[in-house]
Amino acid sequence: MTRGGPPDPDQLLDTLDPEQREVATAPLGPMVVLAGAGTGKTRAITHRIAYGVASGAYPPDRVLAVTFTARAAGEMRTRLRGLGVQGVQARTFHAAALRQLQFFWPQAVGGAPPSVVAHKAPAVAEAAGRLHLRLDRTALRDVAAEIEWTKVSMLTAQTYPARARSLDRRVADLDPTAMARLLETYHEVCSERHVIDFEDVLLLTVGMLDEHPQIAAAVHQQYRHFVVDEYQDVNPLQQQLLELWRGERQDVCVVGDPAQSIYSFTGASASHLLDFPQRHPGARQVQLVRNYRSTPQVVHLANLVLGGRAGGRAGHTGELVAQAGDGPAPTLTSYPDDEAEAQGVADATGALLAEGVEASQIAILFRTNSQSEAVENALARRDIPYLVRGGERFFSRAEVRNAVVLLRGAVRADDPARPLGDVVRDVLSGAGWAPRPPDGSGAVRERWESLQALALLADSLATQTPGARLAELVVELDRRTAEQHAPTVQGITLASFHAAKGLEWDAVFLVGCSEGLLPITLADTPERIEEERRLLYVGLTRARRRLALSWAAARNPGGRGSRSLSRFLGPAGRVLGVPPESAGAAPSRRQRRRRLAPPRTCRTCDAILGSAAERKIGRCSDCPPTYDEQVFDALRAWRLGVAQESGVPAFVVFTDATLIAIAERTPADRDALAQISGVGERKLGLYGDAVLEILSSPDTSSTA
Repeated sequence: MTRGGPPDPDQLLDTLDPEQREVATAPLGPMVVLAGAGTGKTRAITHRIAYGVASGAYPPDRVLAVTFTARAAGEMRTRLRGLGVQGVQARTFHAAALRQLQFFWPQAVGGAPPSVVAHKAPAVAEAAGRLHLRLDRTALRDVAAEIEWTKVSMLTAQTYPARARSLDRRVADLDPTAMARLLETYHEVCSERHVIDFEDVLLLTVGMLDEHPQIAAAVHQQYRHFVVDEYQDVNPLQQQLLELWRGERQDVCVVGDPAQSIYSFTGASASHLLDFPQRHPGARQVQLVRNYRSTPQVVHLANLVLGGRAGGRAGHTGELVAQAGDGPAPTLTSYPDDEAEAQGVADATGALLAEGVEASQIAILFRTNSQSEAVENALARRDIPYLVRGGERFFSRAEVRNAVVLLRGAVRADDPARPLGDVVRDVLSGAGWAPRPPDGSGAVRERWESLQALALLADSLATQTPGARLAELVVELDRRTAEQHAPTVQGITLASFHAAKGLEWDAVFLVGCSEGLLPITLADTPERIEEERRLLYVGLTRARRRLALSWAAARNPGGRGSRSLSRFLGPAGRVLGVPPESAGAAPSRRQRRRRLAPPRTCRTCDAILGSAAERKIGRCSDCPPTYDEQVFDALRAWRLGVAQESGVPAFVVFTDATLIAIAERTPADRDALAQISGVGERKLGLYGDAVLEILSSPDTSSTA
């Protein structure tokens, strides 16, 4: 391509494979790209945009490219700049919507737009307080996540209960009716504070475009060509917003991989990706299956684990075809307990570091965040630096904010005679940087690693842009802050499978590859189990060259080894050196007895009861309650008082399901009360008399 001018269309295609070239050379009209892991989808779509601009198909400022993370949007902008394309709007859904909302708010509503809160927890806590609900930190986080799901599913407080019951959703021991009240009160709190959350940004933008044709027309005039990355992660609200952005135009290219659809708990569904050809007749369809990231050994294992189940139906991406050179075979190691597994993985990472592998090119991935602690402790004992992905953002860290302020203040005193890296390190010394890392690990080491990353970024800038000084570094830091494009921090990455999506490392360790973690115990339907399989596939395909899997038979040292290898690794037994039948071992005698028990049915409609809560109350969630609400409310009020007096969450006293069962059966004595699931001998002794007194009270017994 030519320097200083527009890119040459033909030269843009030189580095693309045939399928990527097919994507790039069709810049107009509807297109769906099914792109497997590591197949160069970002390269394909950025070249498609660049080719469209270079060939005159469209001007760059008429293109809106949306994705799901600020890092991915920043990467897209960086690649487009490298291709000589300026002016394309590459943003996250939220960033693009917020920009439009703030611009059009005076026209649509009037006055200043509301501010966006970074966290829901304070407003959720206030709403819970108004309803006399005591929620601990975990419950607040779960409720906040449920609010997000409700909004992206385009539900209201009125429509939420029925949908939640149909999906058997229970959050923080709140029944759907109580959760609906909390939703309504949360909205009141936000309205009083004149604030909105991130989901409101999308909802309000949808409402604005839907209700104000003149605003929709202005957006349609501005953006005429659309690219959507990671389309398998789109939720109903984002899909609605995309349709309103698009209007009647057909110039939309969507890219995604149904095999990496792992966010159903957020409302995302791969159906939008798989159904695209039906919604856009005549759309071009391209499959990218050439994997450039991983060795054939890693790719083969990933294909075996997935087993053709990518989207659960026709149209998904085919098996990956490795393009990289050979590497070591993936390994599988069993350990007696979690502590031994963590120590074994720490020893293995230490060996890689001794071989010269950079810490930033090693990752340890796990299914749940709770698995991180044992690994962190093991790494700390070996004095191996690490960082936990999914924690505080790089540019939000106190030491980074302080360092940027110092660098900004030092611009006028910059000495051009000295190398930029030396000047920056002198400035960073005032923020706590030192030539040698501190002894030990933990927070002190993490702070040093953050400052070291800024120093190395200065070195990189000086290499890429000879003559760059502090002023240019500050501009680069401002850009990266806005895009949340963090520099590389030297340390082994610890991350959940979900947090690792979209990233890659030379060496990857997957810990906890056992039943109960993969799939996780909560995966109680075939659909959820298949999503767990896809989650493991995502973890496997993060590895470029080295891949090590491990699992532990017991949780604690000396504990009974009751775990078994994940069933997902059964088809890969020969590759990993284990017999396929050892994966997903046979259930225990107790489990077999449980499976032989006849299914319990609803006493109202005779339907088989699926969830534990339904079996406890003896009624399915679709049937109307058969208890008196006054009795139930009296029991809940009593429970709240006991919980507050004891300083424990309400569900510790009795769960909602147990209270419902008590209200429906209205036991007349302790023997009858003891028959209700969830009461038990201890709680019967603690609370039995009080419960029976409530049931026999004239205020409630007359209606029971």
